[in-house]
Amino acid sequence: MEKFTRLDGLVAPLDRPNVDTDAIIPKQYLKSVKRSGFGPNLFDDWRYLEPGEPGQDHSQRTLSRDFVLNQPRYAGAQILLGRENFGCGSSREHAVWALEDAGFRVVIAPGFADIFHNNCFKNGVLPIVLDAATMDRLFDAAARTEGYRLQVDLEAQTITTPDGDCIRFEVDEFRRHCLLNGLDDIGLTLQHAAAIRAYEARRKQEAPWLF
Repeated sequence: MEKFTRLDGLVAPLDRPNVDTDAIIPKQYLKSVKRSGFGPNLFDDWRYLEPGEPGQDHSQRTLSRDFVLNQPRYAGAQILLGRENFGCGSSREHAVWALEDAGFRVVIAPGFADIFHNNCFKNGVLPIVLDAATMDRLFDAAARTEGYRLQVDLEAQTITTPDGDCIRFEVDEFRRHCLLNGLDDIGLTLQHAAAIRAYEARRKQEAPWLF
């Protein structure tokens, strides 16, 4: 998993509450478990005017002019603003894979569904919870200012606006450690690789019939 320390990123505002995981990545794309290639289908039903299926050339589909992420000013955005209950619905990890594959490393919202929130940390995406009033100010600034950027510092647990305002956020210390060091569940386990190998060697001596 890629480490996350600091990010100076373009902001895209998705001003909708209760964005569920089926909207983030529709069910027909869940057949693949590669963790990559889902970016073109992020918010698929909102992004395109006609239905999509796995394997088709999505560059030939018609983009919806009304969908905010299709606006050229948000191309290359790495920070997504959301509203309350972001990531609700089913527990599909593909939702975070799609966000990460599309280039998003940070999602900021007043609240997240628990499973989606956990999946973000396991896949190198930082979910930040801020109060509704602060979110309103960020949405307003992103809408008014083309090229609006934020600096996110996970080490300091701060967000800095172009005006120099510093917004603190809270994050679980263990999850912060994992993101700073690029450790997913497999990475955490491999930190104990030597002890695991020693245990396996010992068990072969103690109970050779098991092997």
